[in-house]
Amino acid sequence: MNGSIVTWGLIAVTVLLSWQAWNQPRLLDRLILWPPAVDRYKQYDRLLSHGFIHADGMHLIFNMITLYAFGQAMEHFFTAKIGMLGYLGFYLSAIVIAILPTYSRHRRDAHYRGLGASGAVSAVLFAYILLSPWSGIYLFLIPIPIPAFVFAVLYIGYSIWMDKRGGDNVNHSAHLWGAGYGVMFMLLLEPSLAGSFLRRLAQPAFG
Repeated sequence: MNGSIVTWGLIAVTVLLSWQAWNQPRLLDRLILWPPAVDRYKQYDRLLSHGFIHADGMHLIFNMITLYAFGQAMEHFFTAKIGMLGYLGFYLSAIVIAILPTYSRHRRDAHYRGLGASGAVSAVLFAYILLSPWSGIYLFLIPIPIPAFVFAVLYIGYSIWMDKRGGDNVNHSAHLWGAGYGVMFMLLLEPSLAGSFLRRLAQPAFG
């Protein structure tokens, strides 16, 4: 846990709020992203609070395992560059940025509800991939790791396809915008990462 205070703190708060929301429908209703509440009643906090609650245990576990796996490395990177609060700001802003296109699309849709940390977790994951494109990443139920940059291509392609197809109650748009935000934040923070990413790609070192 040493050196990963923010990552562990985010996991703890997310697990606690998700669990509380499952047992308190009124809390869930107040934290979830319901676009008309933002548009009509100026409850802008929903753009952030929805990222700390989840639909069910599997949704929560998948996001938190991913955050745990890659958040610690990214926390170390950001702490060295802009401090722990900078890393926290990156994560919290990723929640908001990733959901804005969805909010805009469903601004007056009283039937839409959104929740989950997937947008922010995608930002953390893609920030990590930019730093280490040859790292091994495991796909769900596949025991053999694949290079991180290959995973990124598959992830983006699948998310674009599913976002257009729809029908699975997963916000693939937030995944895409979160991933893009993670990369752009990193490049704005350290523009030289673009060149170093390409150099690493040209020097395979899988593992």
